[in-house]
Amino acid sequence: MSNEDEFLSDPTLTCAECDAACCRLDAMLFGDPEVPEQFVAADAQGRRSMARLEDGWCSALDRKTMLCTIYEQRPWICREFEVGEHECLSTRAGNL
Repeated sequence: MSNEDEFLSDPTLTCAECDAACCRLDAMLFGDPEVPEQFVAADAQGRRSMARLEDGWCSALDRKTMLCTIYEQRPWICREFEVGEHECLSTRAGNL
């Protein structure tokens, strides 16, 4: 049984039991004006994304609690990333 299969078989899976695996993924911003600018990075082409710390974690993640510090203002892509979906399970299993 793979790690992903283990997660799929657990109906009690929530973000509370996770180490914020999704907060290591690239989070592109698509017209997300509510995201505070101090958490936004832009590349040479002007594409905006959530800024990253040197170790790859999202800059809006509170490393003590592993919770988003801008949860109510989080970008659309983060709102669409749902617990228990394939991308979530793959990320938790270390497959992304």
